[in-house]
Amino acid sequence: MTTSNSSNGISRKDYIFSIFIIGLFFFIFGFVTWLNGILIPFLRTACELNDFQAYFVTFAFYISYFVMALPSSAVLKKTGFKNGMSLGLWVMAAGSIIFIPAAMSRTFSLFLIGLFVEGTGLALLQTASNPYITIIGPRESAAKRISIMGIANKFAGAIAPIILASIILKDSKILEEKLAQAADAATRAGLLDELAARVIMPYIVMSIILVLLGLLLRFANLPDVDTDAEDETSGESNAKKTSIWQFPHLLLGVMALFFYVGVEVIAGDTIIRYGQSIGISMDSAKYYTSLTLFGMIIGYIMGILFIPKYLSQVTALKICTILGVVFSLGAIFTPVNLVFSMPFIDIMTFKSIELVLPITVLFVALLGLANALVWPAMWPLAISGLGRFTKTGSAMLIMAIAGGALLPLVYGKLADSISTQSAYWVCVPSYLLIMYYAFIGHKAGK
Repeated sequence: MTTSNSSNGISRKDYIFSIFIIGLFFFIFGFVTWLNGILIPFLRTACELNDFQAYFVTFAFYISYFVMALPSSAVLKKTGFKNGMSLGLWVMAAGSIIFIPAAMSRTFSLFLIGLFVEGTGLALLQTASNPYITIIGPRESAAKRISIMGIANKFAGAIAPIILASIILKDSKILEEKLAQAADAATRAGLLDELAARVIMPYIVMSIILVLLGLLLRFANLPDVDTDAEDETSGESNAKKTSIWQFPHLLLGVMALFFYVGVEVIAGDTIIRYGQSIGISMDSAKYYTSLTLFGMIIGYIMGILFIPKYLSQVTALKICTILGVVFSLGAIFTPVNLVFSMPFIDIMTFKSIELVLPITVLFVALLGLANALVWPAMWPLAISGLGRFTKTGSAMLIMAIAGGALLPLVYGKLADSISTQSAYWVCVPSYLLIMYYAFIGHKAGK
């Protein structure tokens, strides 16, 4: 006999199965999303770009969330949760396939189209999965469930760049030497064509896996939750609401989430290029995104252990924003010549390597720890009490992921015009705005 485990009356068996399935999808989100950390320096070389141009990788990927979030909500209302998730996986597969002609022609714009299509599929998946994982269980432990999802997401993100780097950046030192010694344009173009072609096989494999997962999901028994039913517990004040714009705590949450995703992407996707720019070999730099994501995993584990037993979601959010400001300033002001080495296990070879790590880069990686509990704590705060507006509010929060499209471009422009280190100044006002939401903004209108 099973017992109810959530406010939606879902049996414990279905509850655990649902957590497992959504965890699998968060793993996929992380694997695909955090490949950008390697794609940025890779495409910068293969397509001969500057820093500002290279960060259009993040722009193309994350702007799709802004464009597609509301349409995704409409699609889910027509298809239902499960069919919509399958569709999202197949759209992601289509984006992966676009990488093949992009690599064969070494056309940056085609790579960007592929990234946009991948992001479109992810927008559909995230528009469904984030409110689902929030509502499927008790509201007060939502941050704990999202933290579990975050571990799946960030673990995938930690291994993804290492796996891709081992394939597409193999013998990168030799290639750099050959490019530097290329006597004519034709020789250089041939070397760059050879480099670009390395992404073809990984993205073929990825597209096949995504198609198969979409088919498997069609046969999975995934229970649905009724977000509209949340209106029953939202009180008289909600009953009088006629528009999503009458929830200031949501609107401020969208703003805060915009800046949060921006700094999260900056921490994960600029760190490899930052290491390169201050003279660190790609042999060490290729692991830096993984360090950021391991920091996030540690933060998520702390969230699972401490929320809500020892820390409230709001307190966790406050702590994270303070750490974000401190670590950003550490990255900016620490001299780049302060470097140490540490042992690190390469998951592809399971061999211990000596990882060269400047302290300024370590502060960027520590932003992963600061960022870990921001999304898990902010999401339930922002959609609290929305009732029948929950789906629209969730779509607006997904649109805020566009911060990952725009803020890295600001970083890239500052990196070209000032320096890659000083460019991290963009993080400080961003964390201060998130801090405002943590201390004051989440209570607006309540």
